[in-house]
Amino acid sequence: MASTGSPMEKEKPTEVEALENVPAVAGYGKPRLNNYVLACALLASTASILLGYDIGVMSGAEILIKDNLKISSTQTEILVGILNVSSLIGSLASGKTSDYIGRRYTIVLAASTFLIGALLMGFAPSFPYLVAGRVVAGIGVGYSLMIAPVYTAELSPAMTRGLLTSFPEVFITLGIQLGYIINFALSGLPDHINWRIMLGLAGLPAIVIGFGVLAMPESPRWLVMKGRTTEAKHVLNRTSDTAEEAELRLAEITQAADTDLGQEGPSRENWHGQGVWKELFISPSRPIKRILVAAIGINFFMQASGNDAVIYYTPAVFRSAGIHNKKQLFGITVIMGFTKTAFVLLSALYLDRFGRRALLLLGSIGLFISLIVLGLGSKFLEHAGSKPLWAIVLCIVAVCAYVSFFSIGLGPITWVYTSEIFPLRLRAQGSAVAISVNRLVSGVVSMTFLTISEKITFAGMFFLLSAIVALGTIFFYFFLPETKGKTLEEIGALFEDKNSPRIVNRGREMTDI
Repeated sequence: MASTGSPMEKEKPTEVEALENVPAVAGYGKPRLNNYVLACALLASTASILLGYDIGVMSGAEILIKDNLKISSTQTEILVGILNVSSLIGSLASGKTSDYIGRRYTIVLAASTFLIGALLMGFAPSFPYLVAGRVVAGIGVGYSLMIAPVYTAELSPAMTRGLLTSFPEVFITLGIQLGYIINFALSGLPDHINWRIMLGLAGLPAIVIGFGVLAMPESPRWLVMKGRTTEAKHVLNRTSDTAEEAELRLAEITQAADTDLGQEGPSRENWHGQGVWKELFISPSRPIKRILVAAIGINFFMQASGNDAVIYYTPAVFRSAGIHNKKQLFGITVIMGFTKTAFVLLSALYLDRFGRRALLLLGSIGLFISLIVLGLGSKFLEHAGSKPLWAIVLCIVAVCAYVSFFSIGLGPITWVYTSEIFPLRLRAQGSAVAISVNRLVSGVVSMTFLTISEKITFAGMFFLLSAIVALGTIFFYFFLPETKGKTLEEIGALFEDKNSPRIVNRGREMTDI
């Protein structure tokens, strides 16, 4: 492992270097999952199923709601997109909240807020009440999207962090698939009942999450930040394979906290994230600016690629292609959901082997090609009177390829990268800022997708998204260094100034900002 060059690091090996030289400590030279960490990561990431279920179920429910409540296309866009816009509130608040009450109880807050929103949606008597329910649910979604990956990243050992921190995207995908299946199963019910049950059922996983998370430990890094070192050591003993590994991890986390916060552990009890926004936006150092640009950039392009909107409006796209039967429309989304689920699991399993950059670039290039093919297929169908089957099949395959490549790259890696590149004192609130951009862009794209498509056609929209993805691929290549295998405390060195005006990491360059 490359050294950062400081005298202290030459005298004292880093966590990963030290563990690689200790034969009794397993899980670093060859990654091995700690079962307790795995269980905690799975439970924490379950919060992300809330967003996934909403995306999946709304892709069908919006058609049923439009028919039942007789709302316009503009009202449909507002209904779909308002959850993503309101999740901006939860995302912005989540950083400060998690610094104050801890990562674990922030997950409880996220689930509780979403539960209230789900009940409001399920019992909504009219369109305004339905929108109000989605606003409340969106706040809960905003909390969950920030806290799940941050909590998991802070709990996980370095060599399996990529797999574990990608679980939020896995659960988003599982939630989407669950929503598709519920759509398919309930679409035959009367129109004034089916969509209410679809939306109200979202409250069930929220209840499970709210109670289940109480059995989870607090983040050891948050505990160290609060000066509760004894409690942090207890958690690290359970999340490490050996006592030696736990001691090394605790020493490195404590040193990083002392350096970051500039005070000893016992005096940090009243630290609640003060001064973080000033350091991020008013007087950021050059490394912090690079980290902020990287985090905001990957979150921007994740949603600007149109993933949420494409999934929300897939039935509308295929309806314009000539498929009008509701069962067939929802059946296609189920197929798409299975494809997405398979590829996000594949990415999660290999993320720590191949690294973030390789899978991110592969996924982005695949996204670009899929959108071009989807645009061409849609363009042909727009001018074909008979709607040939082969063109419809081509569009279905292109959509499945699109969600597959998203699930390989941008989907899981955005959450992993955002949660691991910020230093300890800035992690929660820095991640909250980046994910707020994610939610804002998602809301804007979702609320304008149909309007823009009506003006430039679906084909034109897909070509526009392909151009955005191409720009994103260039950004990823130049601005995102590889973080595979490094501890959270080591990653900051990747963004530090070097002797050259370009930042080099293991032969890969990142343009200086």
